[in-house]
Amino acid sequence: MSQTPMTSLDSASETYIDRIEDLHAFVAKAEHAGDFRACSIDTEADSMHSYETKLCLIQFSLPGALAILDPLSIGIAGLTDFVTFVDRFDVVWMHGADYDISLFNSTFNWVPRTIFDTQVAARFLGKSKFGLANLLEEEYGVKLSKQSQKADWSRRPLSDKMLAYAYNDVRYLLDLGGKYLDRLDGIGRLEWFYESCDAAKESVLGRSGKSEDDLWRISGWGKLSPKGLHFLRHLWLWRDEECRRLDRPAFKFLGNQEIMTMAAQLEEGRNVKPPHYLRPGPVKRLHAAIEAARAEKPSEYPVKHRRGDGPRLDIDEARFEKIRRLRDQQARQLGIEPTVIATRTVMERLAANNFPEEEKNGLLLSWQQSLLDRGVAE
Repeated sequence: MSQTPMTSLDSASETYIDRIEDLHAFVAKAEHAGDFRACSIDTEADSMHSYETKLCLIQFSLPGALAILDPLSIGIAGLTDFVTFVDRFDVVWMHGADYDISLFNSTFNWVPRTIFDTQVAARFLGKSKFGLANLLEEEYGVKLSKQSQKADWSRRPLSDKMLAYAYNDVRYLLDLGGKYLDRLDGIGRLEWFYESCDAAKESVLGRSGKSEDDLWRISGWGKLSPKGLHFLRHLWLWRDEECRRLDRPAFKFLGNQEIMTMAAQLEEGRNVKPPHYLRPGPVKRLHAAIEAARAEKPSEYPVKHRRGDGPRLDIDEARFEKIRRLRDQQARQLGIEPTVIATRTVMERLAANNFPEEEKNGLLLSWQQSLLDRGVAE
């Protein structure tokens, strides 16, 4: 962090919690203070160094107090009381909450009830650069180091630089959020913000990942025949099992392009030569997977279905342009990015002749719809 005048935010107490007794003591002290209006949370996870994404840190802030919780030491089960504690707060502030919501949901089957996102607020205030580092430099004159952004958060002990990075991710969120709420209220966009934060949370919770039958359909799969897809599926499943054995992410074992190349060679009836860096065990199991694939009948080949859901949209171009012009006009008047009002995907669906009318009604939030309706009236 750059040299700047010390503020109360910089002097907040910092507590690293890696024992359940210390967590209970921290929660008890906060409960005694009795201020449950707002807290802030961030997370650090490891998806770069292990097979499964795992929650490695929870950063937490209250006015005057910062804490880092270590789930790897405390254990996920030991954090049950913390989850209950967070539910007592009226509001939980996050920045770019999408990933954190997904991580909490997959780890605890829980997310905070009311989440306010400083990134969403910044976009409503017309910020074109809404990364946390950009916002903090603009608001507080501090420059946050990005050195630990891609660090291995599963390593222990954490370095001083990693701890500083983690604390600073929540150090300013409560104060920044309060400032942004006042400004949004002043320009009449507070209700837009509330609605958008609720919708963003529900969108994450309602998002379904790829089905098991689609996980192996990596980039480029559409160029393969059903036979090639058959080999691709077996190669992907072999790699997935090897990564599970090694507790290693796929890209650190064998890249997607190499998988695709081998699938294309097998599709053509050629033999494959495993990369030289693979050890004998994985190579042996690779050949076994290929032979198992060759032994299956063509009736077992995957179906080469069309990408996306349903037929291609039949877009009324004139209607699309009308919606786009209205959106852009309103965005210019408000000083916000047009995509905040409606993305291209949403506008295409609104303008499509073959997109169900009942589903069109749910594409826009009420404030977005009112802006476009107002544009028509103007």
